[in-house]
Amino acid sequence: MPYQTATSQVSTRAPKSHAWWNAVNAWLLLLPAAVLLAAFTHYPILATIKHSFFITKRNGAQLFVGFDNYQAMFQDPIFWKALVNNIWFALGTVPTSIALALLMALWVNRNMRGRGFLRLAFFTPTVLPMIAVANIWLFFYTPDYGLLDQLRGLFGLPGWNWLGDPRTVMGCLIVMVIWKEAGFFMIFYLAALQQLPPDLEEAAAVEGAGRWTIFRRITFPLLMPTTLFVAINAVINSFKLVDHLVIMTKGGPSNASTLLLYYIYEVAFTFQDSAYAATLTVVLLVILSTLALVKFGYLDRRIHYQ
Repeated sequence: MPYQTATSQVSTRAPKSHAWWNAVNAWLLLLPAAVLLAAFTHYPILATIKHSFFITKRNGAQLFVGFDNYQAMFQDPIFWKALVNNIWFALGTVPTSIALALLMALWVNRNMRGRGFLRLAFFTPTVLPMIAVANIWLFFYTPDYGLLDQLRGLFGLPGWNWLGDPRTVMGCLIVMVIWKEAGFFMIFYLAALQQLPPDLEEAAAVEGAGRWTIFRRITFPLLMPTTLFVAINAVINSFKLVDHLVIMTKGGPSNASTLLLYYIYEVAFTFQDSAYAATLTVVLLVILSTLALVKFGYLDRRIHYQ
């Protein structure tokens, strides 16, 4: 009996110590990533929030002004213009990019000749540098001798300043971003399509369901986790466009193509107002954080089927 009692005590203590050591190892493995995340993500966010409550004088001293920067922001017409432009830009790029990516993925997922070439052609715009993409489309939109105006000239139509007209500049940017991003999102849909169990579609086909019914009732619902992931990435991308604007429009004409992140860049590096740029950055962080909370707190629970 004493031997059994000692044995039982050792057996109960060993799993606890083993579990403790596993927990320590897990935290040690996570420590480098946690340090980098805190140093390059969390600390900059907190520093930006703090800086938004100060202004920097010419002598380098910081003066606490409270919510004065936020009051100035709410009275800034360019901020509201950039925010509205960004909303329209997101509405123009996100749904169209997702729909086009899904169509391309369904197409190249079929057994057909030239499938590898089509996948490469659809994905090629994604690997091009942003500056190169901006210059390519700048040639398309150049008045008189650009590709679009050359095509218009075949029908006797005059040239058009596509990027210099407030009515067309946002549409031009939307088309360019869709062209670049749709191939990237296609890869996620293609990987998801290849993971779907074929038994469900085969059973539906045996029951007499058509292709559209199979897609609407089986394929697309099973692709909803991928669609949510792609949508979140597309929305984030729509709020961080800077490179193309620097090359193509610089926010013009008359701020018609100014987006929120480009306005932050302009305030920080052109006007040298880091405090107001920090204030605008806080607003951008709030928008993106709200979208992330909606995604992880609400939508994730309603689209996963495990």
